[in-house]
This record gives sequence, C-alpha cells and structure tokens, in this order.
Amino acid sequence: MRPARALIDLAALRANLARAITLAGPASVTAVVKANGYGHGAARLLPALDAAPRLAVACIEEALSLREAGAGQPILLLEGVFEESELSSCVTQDFEIVVHEPGQARMLETASLAKPLRTWLKIDSGMGRLGFRPETARHHHERLSRCTSVAGIGLMTHLASADEAAGRARTREQLHRFDAETSGLPGPRSICNSAGLLAWPHAHGDMVRPGIMLYGISPLENRAGHDEGLAPVMTLTTRLIAVKDVRPGETVGYGATWTAPARTRIGIAAIGYGDGYPRHAPSGTPVLVRGRRAKLAGRVSMDMIALDLGGIDDAAVGDPVVLWGRGLAIEEVAALARTIAYELLCGVTGRVHVEVSDRIV
Repeated sequence: MRPARALIDLAALRANLARAITLAGPASVTAVVKANGYGHGAARLLPALDAAPRLAVACIEEALSLREAGAGQPILLLEGVFEESELSSCVTQDFEIVVHEPGQARMLETASLAKPLRTWLKIDSGMGRLGFRPETARHHHERLSRCTSVAGIGLMTHLASADEAAGRARTREQLHRFDAETSGLPGPRSICNSAGLLAWPHAHGDMVRPGIMLYGISPLENRAGHDEGLAPVMTLTTRLIAVKDVRPGETVGYGATWTAPARTRIGIAAIGYGDGYPRHAPSGTPVLVRGRRAKLAGRVSMDMIALDLGGIDDAAVGDPVVLWGRGLAIEEVAALARTIAYELLCGVTGRVHVEVSDRIV
C-alpha cells in the first residue's frame, strides 16, 4: 500500500485530557471533538475520552455519529439546532444545546418535548459571531426560564483573542462585559476554550471547552504543544520512494522554483496536497528523514514532495519520513505554510491510511 500514514496515539490524547483536567481545577471539562475530532476521526478517539464528563460538537449530525460509535456522555451542540424537528432527538439522545439567536428560543417555546432539555445561553461578549448581545442576557435568560422545554440554563461566551498577547486587553474587556451582564443570574458559566484554559486561569468558570490542546497543539502564539506539556496525537508519516543526485544549477519540481546550489542528494516522498500536506509550504519547510531534519525542495505536488537530503548521506528508498507530529511540531510547519495547525489536521484526506495505537510513540 502507499506509505502515507496518519498514526493516531490514544495514549497521547488520554494524557492531554488529563493535563486539561488538572489545569481546569474545579471546573468541569468538556472535550471538543467537532470536525471529526479535528481531523483525527472522532469515533476512534472515544476510548481515550472516558474521563471527559461531556463531549462537544458543532451540530446534531456529529453528535448522532458519536452516539452510534458508543459515546455515553452528554454531548453539547455548540451551534445548537437548526430545525425544531431536531429537538426530539436531542431529548432521546441526551444532547445539550446552545441557544444563540431568537429563532432557537422560539423553537423551544413552541416544541412539545417528552422532557426538557439542558440549555446553554450564549452571550456575544466581543467575538462578534454567535450569541445575544450582553445587555439582552437577562431578558433571554428570563425567557428561557419560563419555557417548559428547558431543564436548566448555563451561560456561555467565547473569547476572541485569548491566544494572543496583544489581545489581553480585549480579553479582559470580554470577561468584564460577560460578568457584568450576567451577574446574579443562576446557572453555571462556560467561558474558556483551549487558549483560555492555558492562559486565563482565573476565568475558567464552571465548565471549560478544550479542543485543540487535546490533540497536542498549543493555541498560544509562538508556542508549541510540548511547551504546554502536551503530546501530539497525530503523526503524519510516509516513506522515501526515490533518491537521486542533482547537479549544480539543475531544478526540481513544477515551475522550477528550486535550483540546486551544489551537487545535492534529493529524496522523493510519497505525500502531497492530495493527502492534505499544504501545497503552499515553501522550500525549506522541515521534515524528518530517519529522525533527522531535511528540507522541502520545490513545490508540493499532488502525490509527492521533493526533499533536500543534505547531511543525510545514508538516506535510502524506504526510509521513514515524518511530516509533523512526534519529533516535529505541527505548529512550525503551519507557520511556514502561513496557516494554522487546525487547518492542517482537518485537511488530511481519506486516502491517508490511519493506524491507531494506545501508547505514546
């Protein structure tokens, strides 16, 4: 088989979740597994998420998929429901819902449910995306409190800049606005994503919602997962399928964008943008060959990349290549490709073979 592999390490996920639980202190941890577990395959992650009291996804399709795979915890729908017909499934499947706009509140008011639903009222404290304006929080809380379809109301917001040092003033303003407009309202508070959990320990509230850090990635600028005591859950690997020498002045790849400055040993690895490796990764982007650093040479193709093997004189066909993960932080690759680790993880395609282990490799 083609050697492109995504190695999924459940032991690393279990350790990252334990780290999140420790950081959260008395706050409950909701493990965010939306977008198919950030590209890792949500169903295959479930054995490592038993310690999470709750899971969170974007929508009911993702939640139903997790139930079918055996998830037993309550599951929170972060975007709530899109149609009133979804509410009955939420009741039978023990889903909790976010309410972030008036139409969703109306659905609850008109629905006839077998039992009421746990509901989280989302307040837009400054993200500018989903949620009610802070000054309307009391009105909507009272409205939901009168609704017989609602079993209990939590209060939620989302931090826009908790990952950025330059955004600290904005985050403080969000926290102040949320606290001021919800003061005295009953119900648990949920404020922090991974960045908030790591960087804002005094803002954890009653429930935190770590996502990217569970997969071993730091959301904080200029930091990698290992800086936060996290281990990568995905290691993307392949093998060399050709090794050749090029002469000074010869070029490699589409567009002839890389020219050999001297006689250079080039390796061809079986992976490309058709597998989810970023096409815009520039020459010089690091990879590991036999555990040693090599550099991307020329443009990424659909199925292959070329590597400058300078300094790895013993490289041979069949040698292992690591694109990111154990030994090579995905944050470094993402920065050079002018994207973020989230996008790289979610972009791994279906033709990459997946291997699951339960040990930190």
